[in-house]
Amino acid sequence: MIIVKSPEEIAIMRQSGKILASILNRLREEIRPGIETCCLDEIAAEELRNRKVKSSFKNYQGFPANLCISVNNEVVHGIPGERVLKEGDIVSLDAGIIFEGFHSDLAITVGVGEITQQAKELIMVTEESLKAGIAQARPGAHLGDISAAIQNYVESRGFSVIREYTGHGIGRKLHEEPQIPNFAFGKGPLLRKGMTLAIEPMVNAGDWHTKLASNRWTVLTADGSLSAHFEHTVAISNNGSEVLTEYG
Repeated sequence: MIIVKSPEEIAIMRQSGKILASILNRLREEIRPGIETCCLDEIAAEELRNRKVKSSFKNYQGFPANLCISVNNEVVHGIPGERVLKEGDIVSLDAGIIFEGFHSDLAITVGVGEITQQAKELIMVTEESLKAGIAQARPGAHLGDISAAIQNYVESRGFSVIREYTGHGIGRKLHEEPQIPNFAFGKGPLLRKGMTLAIEPMVNAGDWHTKLASNRWTVLTADGSLSAHFEHTVAISNNGSEVLTEYG
């Protein structure tokens, strides 16, 4: 069942989104050659404590960390550890928080130092495809309009969208209905004011197929190509949509 939120509930989610965006901004500033991914998770833990909020991810279905850190050919759900970031890597940071009973979810991909032209284009196209999807998130449109806009933008630039993993509704639960594919699938449900969605294109430089790492969490590109991930939590409003997790 798709849940429509009240203005009061969206106000809480708006505050949650602002807190989460500030945490991701801090983490983005820490990305540099030589840092271990576990250090980024420790910084996230400190930020969560300082803001008196909880991670949506830690212990969710057994996930062991506060945020997902996926590097290069890792698509999503990378587990922070002793991996050292190096010049030329690209890193996807995916985080969620719980504030006053409501979740927000946000992902960004950044380069470590100087990165290749292909990596720059992949990051740019993924972020722009998210904007294309959000532009379709308005009352009277259909969910499928978001999905088709993302796929069309990505494929017109020569990249591919993941099929096996999707965006989702969000609110009192991290994952609510509806699922939001990043590829065209038909019309889907009508979008209504008060719906809150986590729209999240995952884009590969190569083929769209994926495989699961031996840790049973981290998703990898099947062909070893680079992957990027961007996500915003969005509320459908009277005139379109409001991004609740806007970052600087």
